[in-house]
Amino acid sequence: MRAVVQRVKWAKVEVLSRPVGEIGPGLLILLAVNREDTIQEVKWLARKIVSLRIFSDSEDKLNLSLKEVDGQVLVVSQFTLYGDCRKGCRPSYTHSAPPEVARRLYQEFIDELRTYGCRVQQGEFQAHMEVSLLNHGPVTIIVDTPHSSKEGT
Repeated sequence: MRAVVQRVKWAKVEVLSRPVGEIGPGLLILLAVNREDTIQEVKWLARKIVSLRIFSDSEDKLNLSLKEVDGQVLVVSQFTLYGDCRKGCRPSYTHSAPPEVARRLYQEFIDELRTYGCRVQQGEFQAHMEVSLLNHGPVTIIVDTPHSSKEGT
């Protein structure tokens, strides 16, 4: 799995000008599922993200996690994160999971975040979405599950 994690003051996602998810301070997570991913990657990634120390403490040091600041989460599926542009100019998405697998693991990732007590909103899977946010910092982190980083994708 691959996640682009952005610390935000707020974020929202709309489909056909209709709001489907909106949060206040917390994390916007753009999530891609690899064709090799399993529930183990879901659990690893959720644990890693809720534990990332990317929120400021009283001394303005990045020392606090999502759990410690009681932040909200907006998760948006984005298969294009696995776009491979090493050859030619048209990205290849061969590393992305097929939609039926990706949908299941996307939902399991959201459910796993909730087991940590996260207040989670989500985008609409396979929809054309408009995502708006106010990046705070900016702080943006890319997190790959261990098998994804070994593949170099």
